[in-house]
Amino acid sequence: MAVCTVLGPYHFSFSLALALSSLAGLKAFTGLEELVVDNNLLGNDLQLPRLPTLHTLTLNKNQISFQALLGHLAKATPSLQYLSLLGNEACPNQLVSLDKDEDDYQRYRYFVLHKLPTLKFLDTRKVCRTEQQEAEARGAFMKVVKPKSSDMVVSHFNILLLPLSGVFAKCRYVYYGKHSEGNRFIHNDQL
Repeated sequence: MAVCTVLGPYHFSFSLALALSSLAGLKAFTGLEELVVDNNLLGNDLQLPRLPTLHTLTLNKNQISFQALLGHLAKATPSLQYLSLLGNEACPNQLVSLDKDEDDYQRYRYFVLHKLPTLKFLDTRKVCRTEQQEAEARGAFMKVVKPKSSDMVVSHFNILLLPLSGVFAKCRYVYYGKHSEGNRFIHNDQL
């Protein structure tokens, strides 16, 4: 069941009961300004028609992991100012993945802002001037790539690690070396 409401000459509101995996039907709506397609099955193969007036796009909780998508968005939506990718693999956040932290999220922001410099608002935060400058200078290098477990080199040696307890314990006898008399106090049974 799909419901389309016309709010003005270029404002449309869509409500769909099905989970979308493609947005091919948007070709007829070239004057679209806002598009909310949260909670769908949209992936990296997402192809938008050219939407020159689209300024707001939310793709929250889809299946986007993204690199090629950002280049496509830059070409298809030149007026894009508001973008949200929360809940996707592309957007690292501590609530979804415990191995992500604030630094991962900030690198993600720099990379997205580098690819889409017209953005004024990304996810839940406004884009500040210093962040935009950092994205221009270093954003291309902020793509985080982690090796897959199959790419990692595995050592063929088994290493036995012994605990170091007692290594840094206090010793009752201290040797300073200034009055050394050699090994004359060591007996054969102590060797």
